Amino acid sequence: MSKIRITDTSLRDGHQSLWATRMATADMLPVLEKLDNIGYHSLEIWGGATFDVCIRYLNEDPWERLREIRRNIKKTKLQMLVRGQSLVGYTHYPDDIVIKFIEKAAENGIDIFRMFDALNDLRNLETCMRTVKRIGKHAQACVVYTISPVHSVQHFVDTALRLQDMGADSICVKDMAGLLAPYVSYELIQALKENLDVPIQLHTHYIGGLAIATLLKAAEAGVDIIDTASVPMAFGSSQPPVETIVRALQGTEWDTGLDLHELFEIAEHFEQIRKHKGFERGVTRISDMKVFEHQVPGGMISNLYSQLEEQKASHRINEVFAEIPRVRADLGYAPLVTPTSQIIGIQAVLNVLLGERYKMCPGEVKDYVRGFYGRPPVPISDEIRQKIIGHTPVIDVRPADLLEPLWEKARQESKDWAESEEDIITYALFPQVALKYFEWRKARSAEDIPQMQPNEYELAVVENKAPVAPPKLKPKVRPNAASRGDEVMNIDEIRELMRLLDESNIADLELQKNDFKIHLRKYVAGNTPATSNPVASAAQPLLVEQAEEILDDNITEILAPMVGTFYAAPSPDADPYVKIGDRVQPGQTLCILEAMKLMNEIKTDFAGTIVDILVENAQPVEYGQTLFLIQKD
Repeated sequence: MSKIRITDTSLRDGHQSLWATRMATADMLPVLEKLDNIGYHSLEIWGGATFDVCIRYLNEDPWERLREIRRNIKKTKLQMLVRGQSLVGYTHYPDDIVIKFIEKAAENGIDIFRMFDALNDLRNLETCMRTVKRIGKHAQACVVYTISPVHSVQHFVDTALRLQDMGADSICVKDMAGLLAPYVSYELIQALKENLDVPIQLHTHYIGGLAIATLLKAAEAGVDIIDTASVPMAFGSSQPPVETIVRALQGTEWDTGLDLHELFEIAEHFEQIRKHKGFERGVTRISDMKVFEHQVPGGMISNLYSQLEEQKASHRINEVFAEIPRVRADLGYAPLVTPTSQIIGIQAVLNVLLGERYKMCPGEVKDYVRGFYGRPPVPISDEIRQKIIGHTPVIDVRPADLLEPLWEKARQESKDWAESEEDIITYALFPQVALKYFEWRKARSAEDIPQMQPNEYELAVVENKAPVAPPKLKPKVRPNAASRGDEVMNIDEIRELMRLLDESNIADLELQKNDFKIHLRKYVAGNTPATSNPVASAAQPLLVEQAEEILDDNITEILAPMVGTFYAAPSPDADPYVKIGDRVQPGQTLCILEAMKLMNEIKTDFAGTIVDILVENAQPVEYGQTLFLIQKD
């Protein structure tokens, strides 16, 4: 036995789990030197949701964050989380993008690449791992832990052995829902140590309160490295606190050797950020402990609540929790981690709300059943498959083999905006969101707009739909279901309101000026706008007849059936779905609403002519906001 090494997750998974990934780079910089001097095995600082949150909500370049951290961290290895062929996104990307991403991530500062596939389908790790090995970086491959009739200790050991044969430099047991019990942890880690020749790392979450005991039993079994977070970003749905683990192992053969006083100094920095921005501490609630039944990760739970509230169905959350295990069994016992957690959660919500199982199936669910995410642990029954995709054939090849190269296409499409190869990658991963960010960046550069702090642009301007950042990118303000006036407040007035809100203990402020109404909210736990967290969208394509308002005998408003971002076209370079004057037919797609990183097609169920389009492309919309005026036939 030897001392336990520790990976600190505060700068990635810690604030992703508890703070919706809202810590800005400026919040991190003052504490980096202290983190570097602690003696951590590594710092997890990138990947997961940090990438797209930077460009969606923080108006930051994720690549520049990585470079800035690298400039300040000189001794400690930097680590990122990679979703296999999905990288930091929510769909599979072609091999050329995967290769470019890994190369650039390494070039900008990443030393250790922690790779996982939601289905433990190792085909989805091949390109990623091969590239990491080629460029001489550390390839850490994950065994995604879950509980099901087919997931045994031997199953995980066999998976780890295959990963070692593929070239993994270390193996991580990834327990994303905090399901790994202490004595099972001992058995699993012991079996891995007996059968493998590479270091073993354990990543778990505190959701159900098992994590500290699980890590201690893993230490006894010989685990080499464990994941923890600084206490302001620990507990709850995050990792266990480093301070507790260090103290628990002091004076034992597994002593970490880390200095508690220095750890407390770091914790104080994060605690001040937490207080200033109004984030709650991690806590384990009774509802969270039900993870032992439904296996839903903590971040996904909060978003299920949020989405159901928007549909006026929050009272049905327990029905959803009961349905999730049934859907999971139907779909082959996939571990509930991005993106399978979203896929299964979405379908469970729709089954409950529509009162019929699989009456409506989002495109992501159909793609999953067809094999486009990989091979499920258990084959899906013919009955369930036919309910979801009919007689559409199922693929049995590596999903990425069906994807066309994307690099050159992305380079051409982004040439007017991209300033580097990193920008091209950002565009390839999130084209719609990237263009919106590039527009903001260009406007800021041209007009010398100062960088806004997160608490400014994270406030929700609800009634007029105008984002605070960038000031120049305003949607049309039209009389509609959500706003009946044309007046807007001066941007300086809005900023002053935001400043006052930030400096007060008030979390929610609503103000009306003439016909203009504004609603400002702080991002605090339990008070987060629905689009803030990169997890499941419970509101998938709804029938538009549920969201229409009759203005007169033949003019109908098409209303937003969910909170999201409006996209007029399927991709930035594509023609819009509809234009003013276009004739539309029942079932025709009018637009896309992006909610929780998933693209939801909004369709019409009647024929008519588009009279007006009341939302600008890439603008946020609220539930019930008017999107289109259609003159019915």
